[in-house]
This record gives sequence, structure tokens and C-alpha cells, in this order.
Amino acid sequence: MPPHDSAQSGRQSRSAVRALLVVLTMLAGAFAWAAPAQAHGTIISPQTRAYQCWKTWGTNHMSPTMQTQDPMCWAAFQANPDTMWNWMSALRDGLGAQFQARTPDGQLCSNGLTRNDSLNTPGAWKTTAISRNFTVQLYDQASHGADYFRVYVSKQGFNPATQRLGWGNLDFIQQTGRYAPAQNISFNVNTSGYTGHHLLFVIWQASHSDQAYMWCSDVVFS
Repeated sequence: MPPHDSAQSGRQSRSAVRALLVVLTMLAGAFAWAAPAQAHGTIISPQTRAYQCWKTWGTNHMSPTMQTQDPMCWAAFQANPDTMWNWMSALRDGLGAQFQARTPDGQLCSNGLTRNDSLNTPGAWKTTAISRNFTVQLYDQASHGADYFRVYVSKQGFNPATQRLGWGNLDFIQQTGRYAPAQNISFNVNTSGYTGHHLLFVIWQASHSDQAYMWCSDVVFS
């Protein structure tokens, strides 16, 4: 084969390899966007920040209207779309109930997970209206059960629109008992003296192992 034909063949081969890599990259990206969340759970009512973003925009995450209609979700998707796609997976293993000692102030809403740091950002997150007595609902795809749930509400005067949440900003409300494995777990919470926009902060200590989940839900007490 003449030398110029060999060179041309080499260029074509390299072009074909590059094209294949582009296709594979696109497929991998598509799989990452379409992949279901890992089999764990989250608080779906009052909905957590990540769950609200996924529920509202998961099937329309490319819409330019998200930036104006729901700027906090838009910013979270820009920072790391996996935060919303894996809304079930805000977990850490082996904390040994040392939640406060091992979760720094300002990182509570992300459960100390760097990949979910956008959830700590103060701003105009969408809120759920609740009364002083309300019900918390967990959806747990894997039916882990619970050793307990700990429930906190941000103190009156704390502003979720301008402040990152710290342990000193929280009022402890209650700790539940154990729950048997189930996909849906609900429990009642009774409060008093809260008005306006607050953060509901819930810790779920799963029963199947030393696995802890922490979430923030934006609520408005009426």
C-alpha cells in the first residue's frame, strides 16, 4: 500500500476511535442522568430539598424556566445533578450516633456530604405549608426500618433564606421509637410557637446497619 494511503488509513482509524469515544461518553452521560436513585429513602412529606427538586424538575431538568421559577433547584442541578437524581442516598455509615460531633455547622442539610453541598445554600427554596401539628412521611424503597428518627425545627428568628443551618440554630422536638422494615413510615410531630419559614431537620437512623441520613425540609408554619 502506498505511504500516503497508509497515513490516510491511520487518520481514519484515529477519527473512528475519537468518534467512538464521543459516543461512549454521551451514552455514559445519558445513563448517569437516567439512572434511578440507589435503594434507600428520604422524607417525602414535608419534602426535602433534593426530593422537591427531583419531583418538580426531574422530567424537565433542561427547561430554562427552572432558573427563574425555582432558582435554588436550578443552582443545585448546575452544581451536581446527582444530588437530585440520587435523592435517596444522603447517607453516611458508621457515625455511631455522633451526629453533631461529626457533622460540622453549615453542612447539616447535606449530611456532611461534599457532593450534596448545594443543599446547604441559603435561598428561596420552595416551601411546604404545615400546621403546628403535622405528619412526617418517609419513603424507604429498601424497607430498612428505623432505630429512631430525631426531629428538630430551626429556632424562631433563624432565616433559611440567608443563613446556613448549624446545630445551635435548632430546637430538638422529639425522638421516635423503632419502626419495623417498611417502605412507608409516618409519624406525628407536635410543636408550638413557630411561625413563618423554618427548616425541619430530620435524622433517620436506619435499622439494617449503622447508617444515618439527615435532611432539611423548608416549611412554613401557618
